Amino acid sequence: MTAKLILFTDIISPYAWLAQAHLDRMADRPDIEIKPVLFAGLLNHWEHKGPAEIPAKKVFTFKYVKWAANRDGIDLNMPPNHPFNPLRALRLAIALGATHDVMMQIFRAIWVDGNLPDNEEGWAGIKAATNCLDADERIATPDVKATLLANGEEAIRSGVFGVPTFAVDDQLFWGVDAMEMMMDYLASPDTFRSEHAGAETLVPSSIRK
Repeated sequence: MTAKLILFTDIISPYAWLAQAHLDRMADRPDIEIKPVLFAGLLNHWEHKGPAEIPAKKVFTFKYVKWAANRDGIDLNMPPNHPFNPLRALRLAIALGATHDVMMQIFRAIWVDGNLPDNEEGWAGIKAATNCLDADERIATPDVKATLLANGEEAIRSGVFGVPTFAVDDQLFWGVDAMEMMMDYLASPDTFRSEHAGAETLVPSSIRK
């Protein structure tokens, strides 16, 4: 598999942690460029509420991700509070190159160890996990801030509406449960396109707001 993938992700999402953990297990992990984005920016653009903003959906979401993590043998502990402000952690990921290893360190610090980037104790834990004691200086640079904004703009232009989303060629694969679908595409893009040609037109809308 030689296709280049982009992963749009936000550490605020437990699904994004599950996806990163699954990637970590892949013996033949594809080449992926990771682009941290602010999930809230996507929600604002598409005028959509996040799972944590709908009480019943929030309860089910956390119940499901805990079940899925247990099923797949992935460490996951509920953070002290959610949603939280992920901005410092997203900028830190960018400042450190947003590599797979960096993302694993930050995700683990949050979704396993319970360190949140919007309080000083949690932020100290994230800095220690990434061995980046000068994180405050790094995340304050104009380049880092501009990159996060640019990532979000690119995601919106590409049609990304949620995280995690994998983008390859002109295809989007949203969610940890679409990773197998993505791997099928990577294995045989032409077959995938042939089998799913015109799928977006198969179910027209009967009612529009």
